[in-house]
Amino acid sequence: MTTPIKIKRGLDIRLQGKAERIRLPEKIHPSIYALTPEDYHAIPPKLLVKEGDAVKAGSVLFIDKKQPEIKFVSPVSGTVSSILRGEKRKLLRLEIKADFTVEYEDFGIKDVKSLSGDEIKKSLLNAGIWPYIKQRPYDVIADPKDMPRDIFISGFDSAPLAPDIDFVLQDGEKDFQTGLDALAKLTAGKVYLGISPETSSPALLEAKNVIIELFKGPHPAGNVGIQIHHVAPLNKGETVWVIHPADVLFVGRLFNKGIADFTRTVALTGSEMLQRGYCDMIVGANIEGAFEVSSGKHLRYISGNVLTGKRIEPDGYLGAYDNQITVIPEGDEKNELFGWISPGFTKYSVSRSFMTRLITMFDRSKEYVIDARIKGGKRAIIMSDEYEKVFPMDILPEFLLKAVIAFDIEKMENLGIYEVAPEDFALCEFVDTSKLEIQRIIREGLDKLRVEMN
Repeated sequence: MTTPIKIKRGLDIRLQGKAERIRLPEKIHPSIYALTPEDYHAIPPKLLVKEGDAVKAGSVLFIDKKQPEIKFVSPVSGTVSSILRGEKRKLLRLEIKADFTVEYEDFGIKDVKSLSGDEIKKSLLNAGIWPYIKQRPYDVIADPKDMPRDIFISGFDSAPLAPDIDFVLQDGEKDFQTGLDALAKLTAGKVYLGISPETSSPALLEAKNVIIELFKGPHPAGNVGIQIHHVAPLNKGETVWVIHPADVLFVGRLFNKGIADFTRTVALTGSEMLQRGYCDMIVGANIEGAFEVSSGKHLRYISGNVLTGKRIEPDGYLGAYDNQITVIPEGDEKNELFGWISPGFTKYSVSRSFMTRLITMFDRSKEYVIDARIKGGKRAIIMSDEYEKVFPMDILPEFLLKAVIAFDIEKMENLGIYEVAPEDFALCEFVDTSKLEIQRIIREGLDKLRVEMN
């Protein structure tokens, strides 16, 4: 095993509500599922079905207009019940009334070892699994015409209340290794698998066809972008691909079972989640009534984690890339008199604003309930070292942010824009006294740069 790469800058936000390592008895299989094109960023969809059409799991629902070989398929079998459009007939959501028993399209069981890289790529595209492979730069779905320099997989998640990847991969060792074998044929370079010293999963520790790298430190040590930066930084003109371990299972199932099985092991987390643990859910599942939450409070439902997840309604849907549902207090019913000058014995603080900063220094196991309030207003960017303390890249985040706002391409390139994704700035946004939507700014900057470069 290699010597761990130590990530010194960062921040572990200890929240109440971590999922227990138990599997809830029943698979959550609601009657309605939905695909949201917005989940697959920067994809102009071309719809191929209409309301009333019968589909199977793996049937094509829409394709990318610019790259029609990239297909987006139904996660379940059933009937297309609703197609929701917005302004200028923009496709917002496609809903499917699911069958009680899922019927799958048959893509055929295949031996990965006997397939070429092109044949594997074709299989992934046809089965609709390709969209789960992303690329850097730009943090978008990988271009199938490219040959990546390397492929990176982060085998642990360090975000607040994040699911335990060891638990997620339980009983999936065979599919995970098959997925790794398939991915290894998609690059002439290397497949890197980042793990933590606490990793115990045989699927990760005994993985073959990969180079295992150890990472130790606070969040965002588990971010794949941080791992790329410390192992093999991305230069202008280079492309690397990334994929989540849970999505590697999709790849493995395709070749081992011949079907597009989008079942995820999802962590139910958050201080307001009454039944915390792991359950099986299929991508796009409706969450209404799927679990018990606290009553008498206004709650924030999040598909994903509290830093990078997407806010959804109580009757919303599991996001395409999410392995976690989080429920926390909204906090908008609170009205604190002189709250900013109170001692704050129960309030989480990164700075020395409240007594909890001192408490945390002596009790690192203490967990907090944090609501969704911003607690402040937008103001000019304050030049300090607050971003650098939680941003473990050799990049100047404040200067890069200013270059993105000004859209100064030369400065953006010199300051490392090609290496980053919005999630890498999530902690900067959390500690930011200027209350800027930093992830949104970086996302818009990457999109504009991609258009400009292409």
